[in-house]
Amino acid sequence: MLLQAVLLLLDCLASTLGQYELCKSLVSTDEGSVWEYYACQPKHQSMKDFMRIKVDPPGITCGNPPERFCTLENPYLCSDECDASNPDLAHPPQLMQDRERSGLITYWQTVTWRRHPEPLLANITLSWNKSLELTEDIQITFEYGRPTIMVLDKSMDHGQSWQPYQFYADDCLDAFNMPPKRVRDLSPANITRVICTEQYSRWVGSKNEKNVKFEVRARFAVFAGARLQNMDGLYTRMESMKGLRDFFTFTNLRMRLLRPALGGTYVQRDNLLKYFYAISNIDIPARCKCNLHASQCLLQDGNLQCQCEHNTTGQDCQRCKKGFKAKSWKAGSYLPVPNGTPNTCTIAGSPSGSNCECYGHSNRCSYIDYLNIVTCVSCKHNTRGQNCQHCRLGYFRNASAELDDESVCIECNCNQMGSVHDRCNGTGFCQCKDGATGPKCDDCLPGFYWKQGCHPNVCDEEMLMCQNGGTCYQNQKCICPSEFKGVLCQHSRCEVGKDCNAAASPPLPTAALLLCTLLAHLLATLTPH
Repeated sequence: MLLQAVLLLLDCLASTLGQYELCKSLVSTDEGSVWEYYACQPKHQSMKDFMRIKVDPPGITCGNPPERFCTLENPYLCSDECDASNPDLAHPPQLMQDRERSGLITYWQTVTWRRHPEPLLANITLSWNKSLELTEDIQITFEYGRPTIMVLDKSMDHGQSWQPYQFYADDCLDAFNMPPKRVRDLSPANITRVICTEQYSRWVGSKNEKNVKFEVRARFAVFAGARLQNMDGLYTRMESMKGLRDFFTFTNLRMRLLRPALGGTYVQRDNLLKYFYAISNIDIPARCKCNLHASQCLLQDGNLQCQCEHNTTGQDCQRCKKGFKAKSWKAGSYLPVPNGTPNTCTIAGSPSGSNCECYGHSNRCSYIDYLNIVTCVSCKHNTRGQNCQHCRLGYFRNASAELDDESVCIECNCNQMGSVHDRCNGTGFCQCKDGATGPKCDDCLPGFYWKQGCHPNVCDEEMLMCQNGGTCYQNQKCICPSEFKGVLCQHSRCEVGKDCNAAASPPLPTAALLLCTLLAHLLATLTPH
């Protein structure tokens, strides 16, 4: 019994006393006290308090209008009601993350499956505006039955793109054309494989079977042992196995609920009020991703922010601070265990003088005797200047990049037809020719049209209107009726003193006149005298 208690304590300590919690330590040497730096990361915590929840499609949450529902356990006792206007009967999305202190279970709930056979679909998107790393199992608690089909997706770029994390179904082959698999079936070589599992979808008829999991601990155990006692093995694999750290990294999660619990093998169409989704809790144990450059992550201005060390900065400590070489930025390393490598950003040199700083855009300097200065030679990345601190002509400064960033200079890309030259100002705006406009001079001002450059409108629908029934063609010319001419059809083709009626009739073509002459001559020869 005592041995079991000791093992339990060790197990608890392994999960709570994580490594890499200190970024630096003051150590004594023969030359005095100096700082010693280590790779570090924040402690894990429940991220449910920081997540933002979005539910779609609109109107999927029950209660507007109010409706009755029943449960799979009591399918014909349909006396429960969902009413968004009544706080005691409402089931809004925020109840998925509330703290149920009173013991009363609260949950979000959808409308019932009244429109069967049309699918009952719901998406739940969770966002943090921050890169996170999973540290334990994701657990979603469903009330009144788990979905028979669902997908867990993740995004690593704040919802711009998505990829499946895991598929769930009561029949994986039928739902997704994938053979069913469990995490315990995976090997170290394929531990990042996206699988379909039937473990959390089949109806068991028990109120205790509420949870759907994304198993993280079992994946860690492949490298760290069943009780995660060999964390050094896991951290070593995190460094050596390509894609392993990224597999546990995300900025957003999304649950796609594709078919509700059925309570059997088929849908009973005579009572559709018992089919719906209801979630009482979502638990996401994770830590802020700080690239092993921070041991704390705090809420600032509504967003999680790494408290960066090692001369790094950014929400994820993903770049060097100003004045430190960006090219030397590197994520910290777990190796060698137990303290890792901090990969601290190194301080930049003086911007002028004998210790010439080129901000990483040149690796050669030259002394100019008559000016008594040291200057950088052969500046790269479209930079120029004594310290490669300016942009070449035809480029402008990227305001979102540090001076030592390789992408500090952006090409102007001025339109050759619309701009005076290929140079732009400090904000990227080109100098435009008359009539041209836009940052790149590739658009025209009102009153001008584009044709290999901007030209004044010949006609338009406001000031330069075609007259006498003429029509304006692409602002370039007026198409006039036959009896009028001029740029705006403002002149009559009939000149003063001439037969205007004759002028009004267009002259016959030469071929038509010749044909008429031949017909007249033939008619004359055939007519008897």
